[in-house]
Amino acid sequence: MYGTFQQFLNNELANIESAGLYKRERIIKTPQKADIRINEGEEALNFCANNYLGLSGDTRLIEAAKKTMDARGFGMSSVRFICGTQDLHKQLEAAISDYFKTEDTILYGSCFDANGGLFEPLLAEEDAIISDALNHASIIDGVRLCKARRYRYANADTDELEKCLQAAQAQRHRIIATDGVFSMDGNVAPMDKICALAEKYGALVMVDESHSAGVAGPTGRGVAELYDIYGKIDIFTGTLGKSFGGAMGGFTTGHREIIDLLRQRSRPYLFSNSLPPAIVGAGIEAFGILRESDELHTRLMNNVKYFRDRMMDAGFDIKPTQSAICAVMLYDARLSQLFARRMQEEGIFVTGFYYPVVPENQARIRVQLSAGHETAHLDRAIGAFIKTGKELNVIK
Repeated sequence: MYGTFQQFLNNELANIESAGLYKRERIIKTPQKADIRINEGEEALNFCANNYLGLSGDTRLIEAAKKTMDARGFGMSSVRFICGTQDLHKQLEAAISDYFKTEDTILYGSCFDANGGLFEPLLAEEDAIISDALNHASIIDGVRLCKARRYRYANADTDELEKCLQAAQAQRHRIIATDGVFSMDGNVAPMDKICALAEKYGALVMVDESHSAGVAGPTGRGVAELYDIYGKIDIFTGTLGKSFGGAMGGFTTGHREIIDLLRQRSRPYLFSNSLPPAIVGAGIEAFGILRESDELHTRLMNNVKYFRDRMMDAGFDIKPTQSAICAVMLYDARLSQLFARRMQEEGIFVTGFYYPVVPENQARIRVQLSAGHETAHLDRAIGAFIKTGKELNVIK
């Protein structure tokens, strides 16, 4: 039997390869940080990680993980409601609730699990989900698992959102689902307008803070802080795998009753092992660091401004951003791949994105800045962009 299926798989893989969409893993031989070694020891500067606050290799988090493992063991060998809950899990949930100013939090193995386990327990076929067209795949998959009526509006288009809300008045309950920061463009959802429409039409609001927490807002507390709309967003989901240490783990945080029902019915929570102690201990430490000081967020946003201003001065087309994501627009798919290869030859680790990951004819290099980048790192990357841009006739 496998012979026939094997041929099918080989054909599918060949089609992916011929379309230029085959994903090859690039090997890193150091901790995740600004300066890394790849392949056979080749040195590079990393500008494509989600390590926004530079905590992935932070010694305080590493020490916290070691101490927690020594004190509480390696793994939990259980789901939360059987015998997989330690006091540390509750401490981390409390720290997340404090950070987002919410009533309660539930931990998951990833934000993909958090989004995948969110909608089905809360909504039924007589309800409605109104989703931004550029939402993350995890939100899309979570919506698919739910029987609620689905509406979709163009990215950040509040006029189209309002039309969806008007149509959704036929349903019992409504929820608007959106990313806080959209990962390919770096734009922030217009949460002030979204919340105003939600209030007008009687809808709940859910936002995925994976790319906005630790980044957006005066002190990086996310979109509620950015727009000063605390109390108007009902559900936040997010990850510990970006700003908050870069390992793994996700969460949903919001109203107490919502979180309580998720504990009763959310399948990824009920049927997955709880987060291991080392991850939890490091997560607690990460939120402790962010309570102490806004230094990392300030450094990050200074780096974003420095990089973006100089790249625009050099003539590059950069999408507007209120995040740590800078989309260097090239438009042509093949050019984006050639540009990324040339940048790696210059010792700069970046990735080119093109259709269907981004809209057709919207290919770009997505640069992700970090508080771990020093000015010398930024200058070296900008220099490589300028050199490559001139060689490939992107800039003059």
